[in-house]
Amino acid sequence: MQHSCGTGILARPIEPDYCFYIDNAAAVAGKSRINWGIDPSPDLVIEVDITSYTDVNDYLPYSIPEVWLLQKNICIIYKLAGASYAVQTSSQYFQNIKVIDIIEECLQKARQSYTSTAIRQLRQQFPAK
Repeated sequence: MQHSCGTGILARPIEPDYCFYIDNAAAVAGKSRINWGIDPSPDLVIEVDITSYTDVNDYLPYSIPEVWLLQKNICIIYKLAGASYAVQTSSQYFQNIKVIDIIEECLQKARQSYTSTAIRQLRQQFPAK
């Protein structure tokens, strides 16, 4: 379940590009806006940095279990491990999918042809149920 994340109220304000509730989906179901002080943090945050660069540690005060940072056409997956983030080779939420490989392949296709072509091919790999 994707939600509008808004601006954080703890520490340094953050505005992730995308955030998803997976394990905590039931806690926020039906809400149009998340209250960071009351509701649980998202389970997964995806940050796509083009002009500015995010530090994964900006998410530590919010205890986000998994953060994907896309910087300079490279996707890095971080998993919260105690009081810090550790780089992972796969997502804890998509264990059977090679997320990093798929993102990098999609970006390469977008550079070689058109973005719409890359998106169409990506959708063909994951048809809607």
